[in-house]
Amino acid sequence: MNRESQHKNKKQKTNNNTKTMPPNLQSNDPYLILGCPTNADDATLKKAYRKLAVKWHPDKHPDNNEEATKNFQKVSEAYATLSDPKKRQMYDQYGEEGVRAADAGADMPGGGGMPGGGGFGGGGPGGAHHMSQEEANAFFAQAFGDSDPFGGLFGGMGGGGGGPGIRFSSSHGGMGGGGGDPFASFLGQAMGGSMRGMGMNDMRAGMGRAQSMRQSSPAKKEYNVIPRGTIVSLKDLVSKAIYNGDRGVIKQYIPSSQRYVVELEDSGEEPLSVKPENLLQHVHVTIYDIQSQQELNGKTGTIITWCPKKGRYNIYVASLKRVVSLKPGNVVLETGTVARLNGLTSKPELNGKWGTIKDHVKDTNKYDVQLSANQIIRVKADNMIL
Repeated sequence: MNRESQHKNKKQKTNNNTKTMPPNLQSNDPYLILGCPTNADDATLKKAYRKLAVKWHPDKHPDNNEEATKNFQKVSEAYATLSDPKKRQMYDQYGEEGVRAADAGADMPGGGGMPGGGGFGGGGPGGAHHMSQEEANAFFAQAFGDSDPFGGLFGGMGGGGGGPGIRFSSSHGGMGGGGGDPFASFLGQAMGGSMRGMGMNDMRAGMGRAQSMRQSSPAKKEYNVIPRGTIVSLKDLVSKAIYNGDRGVIKQYIPSSQRYVVELEDSGEEPLSVKPENLLQHVHVTIYDIQSQQELNGKTGTIITWCPKKGRYNIYVASLKRVVSLKPGNVVLETGTVARLNGLTSKPELNGKWGTIKDHVKDTNKYDVQLSANQIIRVKADNMIL
């Protein structure tokens, strides 16, 4: 059986499956790389690409940069093929040879047979052209437009090639792709399964019960707990390492186990129970007191990773569309951020404890940090890390 027949048979087998599947970065098939069926629409393909591109962006993996770069380029190549209508049709009909022909300028065939012969060079996954890191970075920037790819989840907007896009809004005010509650649509999707089939009276009754419970038993303020709704990435998981790098939103904190319940982005999986050390908060910061590049001061950005070997954050600055590496003392965490005390010498017993940032004192570059209802301490910015 020739390649064209094999590809058509594979396409027919998956054509009735409209569900996404786990991405397979070991494959050379662009659909399998993105984890999408062959009948996926443009919006589904774009959503899958954006999720994987953010997960494998090299700046998020300073300790595993080689693998991340390879995967980042691979998902970019796959989406570059499938977001181009001509290349996608040629791939669907003829596989990689079809994409090579499209790259060589061949037109859509009117009848049977491979257009233009074969041997057009290249050979990247799902296409003729092997995308370089620079090309993948440019493709990534185009796909996200002016929005912040690291700063939020679960919204919707246009922009970039390949059909309707997804806006990534900010989890706190002041940044991102343009207003609105960044979690509203996600929470609606999360509730969709349980609320589907419920009548209006049932929904009103349920909302009424929830409101009554809130009024009768107000939640106790916890200053050492990361707020519900915070966008996070998973890291350093051992038993479920497949989820490392995936993003989600904090739904709940369980005091008895000292774990957070995290609902993953666009996942059909059950929420995960995760220790604090396995979370990275994608909070927003303001760059502060850089002497060597003073033009950066006052710029806002999103923390995308922590580099423990260097003791620095990698921060995506949306207005510059680039990543900078900065020490904790050169970033101001937003008021309300819950961070961890680290490196205190005067009160070492507090190291490892979590507290809520109440204020930043610019003159001394210190935070007022609330540890409990009765305890507020003042510490250097260097002593608060996520």
